[in-house]
Amino acid sequence: MKKSVLGAQLYSLRNFMKTPQDIATSLKKVKAIGYDTVQVSGLGPIDPKELKKIVDNEGLKITCTHLNYTRICNETQAVIDEHHLWDCKYIGVGSMPAEYSNKEGFKKFAKEASVVAKKLTDSGLVFIYHNHSFEFEKYDGRTGMDILFEESDPKVFNFEIDTYWVQHGGGDPAAWIKKFKGRMPIVHLKDLVMRGREQLMSEIGEGNLNWPSILKACEDVGVKWYLVEQDICQRDPFESLKISYNNLLKMGFK
Repeated sequence: MKKSVLGAQLYSLRNFMKTPQDIATSLKKVKAIGYDTVQVSGLGPIDPKELKKIVDNEGLKITCTHLNYTRICNETQAVIDEHHLWDCKYIGVGSMPAEYSNKEGFKKFAKEASVVAKKLTDSGLVFIYHNHSFEFEKYDGRTGMDILFEESDPKVFNFEIDTYWVQHGGGDPAAWIKKFKGRMPIVHLKDLVMRGREQLMSEIGEGNLNWPSILKACEDVGVKWYLVEQDICQRDPFESLKISYNNLLKMGFK
């Protein structure tokens, strides 16, 4: 595995990226850790052109984003233009709106999102959906994730499996990664650790997930980008990103 496929999900640093100056300072630290690419999510207000200038100055690439689903639907052309400006191919939805979180809602979202995803695909971009654990609730024997997979258009609706949230929902991350072969260009890497009876997010390799199995599955299905995310850190988030980065190098990233 090459180092260049490793990226940082900037949502992990959202509390340090509220102004353009914050963003510039934080991205300099991200680059210093060793990451070459980032996912844009959780940033404060910044002009797309200014963000492009900052990432270019640091020698970083914007691989993908997480955007509000409503914005993708209502401001589709503006979203497309921003991603072309950034030379960013992947547009992600971090989570579906809460009103879709039921049996019929999952079906509705799969169909509706496929329509806007087709517009993105026609513009040379790729739509990806990022899971949490609520998608693993079952409806007549099928999880919400099964419904999204089976009811969406496989030509335009892709996935961005989050390893922590699959485990949190009672699933096997490696098995779900394999299930989405051909529809999963990006993975979110996040570990799970126990503190007493509480499940917590942790740095890669510091928790209990089966990383050899997960990384082998990612390699087998052709994942292109491996993005490190930790929504909640037990230490300084920059330190957490560094620990995850170093542990991944030990696991085979060069």
